[in-house]
Amino acid sequence: MNWNNRIRQSHRWLSIIFTLAVIANFVSMALTKPAAWLVYAPLPPLFLMLVTGLYMFVLPHTRRSKQA
Repeated sequence: MNWNNRIRQSHRWLSIIFTLAVIANFVSMALTKPAAWLVYAPLPPLFLMLVTGLYMFVLPHTRRSKQA
């Protein structure tokens, strides 16, 4: 498995983790005042998704420049 596939797979898993954290956040807000750690729980996966997403966004542009 090469780096591109690993980054794509990690981006997918991070999106699942992020979605579950956001759902847990909304559920806890509906029931009671949520704990601080739960409010900020979506931020680490979101930051990592930003990094992997930007990498995947730039990847086709770097491949084109190598081919030309």
